[in-house]
Amino acid sequence: MDNATQETFTRADGATPFTSVPIEITVSVGRARPLVRDLLKLDEGSVLTLDRKIDDPVELFVGDQLIGIGALEVVEGKGQTTLAVRLTKVTDFQAPT
Repeated sequence: MDNATQETFTRADGATPFTSVPIEITVSVGRARPLVRDLLKLDEGSVLTLDRKIDDPVELFVGDQLIGIGALEVVEGKGQTTLAVRLTKVTDFQAPT
């Protein structure tokens, strides 16, 4: 790619066409390990107990890559109550893997 083409794709603020692409982050709040017979009994209203407590940290993933650790929070606004994650640790993407 020549310099003129590179300048076309990079703006003064460092943005590129890729910086506006949405990405899905998965938040892992815990795991359950029921026996198959118990899994087959699950029905609407069943409770599946996870291996973590409500105050335990959660993990944030993009695909299978861990990108951070956080804490669950309840956020109220615009007449709605939603669940959110406050980041407590972010992976250093610059560090060699």
